[in-house]
Amino acid sequence: MATLPNPLPDPAAAGLDLPPGSLVDATLDGPWHEPLLWYADGAADQGDWAGLRAAGRRVGLLPVLVTGGQRDQWPEAWDLSPDSASYPGDHDPEEVLAGYWTDYADDELGDAAPADGANGEPGDGASGKPETGSGSGTGSGSAGAWPGLAPVPAREAAEDPDTAAAGIVAVVADDADLWLGGTRMALVPARRSADIPAAIGWTGAVNHENDVARLCAVLRSWEDRYDARVVVLGFDTMIVSVGRPPATMEEARALAAEHYAFCPDNIDQSPPYDLDAYAEKAVLDQDAWSFWWD
Repeated sequence: MATLPNPLPDPAAAGLDLPPGSLVDATLDGPWHEPLLWYADGAADQGDWAGLRAAGRRVGLLPVLVTGGQRDQWPEAWDLSPDSASYPGDHDPEEVLAGYWTDYADDELGDAAPADGANGEPGDGASGKPETGSGSGTGSGSAGAWPGLAPVPAREAAEDPDTAAAGIVAVVADDADLWLGGTRMALVPARRSADIPAAIGWTGAVNHENDVARLCAVLRSWEDRYDARVVVLGFDTMIVSVGRPPATMEEARALAAEHYAFCPDNIDQSPPYDLDAYAEKAVLDQDAWSFWWD
């Protein structure tokens, strides 16, 4: 995935002065022929991000926070599979999302009628299905056709996208209690943030997509439209910073459809199982997006 020689086998030769850490080459199929990433032995410090990014970028490395999560699973235990990842640039993001929408939304969003709950009361959302609401654009009895890519937000970005990413990293790194297992700084051989998951063969979304490069194609599109950056990866979780988030409910609803296609579990398994509510709470004016795949 890297377009420059991978400097991780000998970071000192590339002029990198890294703190103590580990090189990861463990994959589902045995050791990879070169390290897939480096990550620090110690907890992330918010001040490390800018220095690592400046030093790594010139030799083809980009930073990302990694987390062990509640199961204390660090990258060597992530079931990495670089052989399973194609090249993100070979995929059209709209075709990818439209395919997911067809596969998932019609089954889930199209069956959004209120269900009887344990107490016999209708409409309590016990079905686990997303309620589509009048403004979701999905229709009342069916999810409907793929609505297309959301437009670029009308607002101008308030700051450089890498500065916005550093701000999210600072918040995450500063709140160790929020992250069971903590977070650590990592460097990955990749030329753009969206490609980081494919560069390491990340399989956190394998129950949704076997080729992570297809998800990375969508992340590339979000880079272009929303100044997004991948800032945190866990075993099956991802956080993306957002430099230019949707500023209106119309923009947020349109993007919420993309989020649903990209990660149905965000809505199917997260109350209130409603696309409009998700758009308002998790997309509108939000400077970070979180994703989790079951």
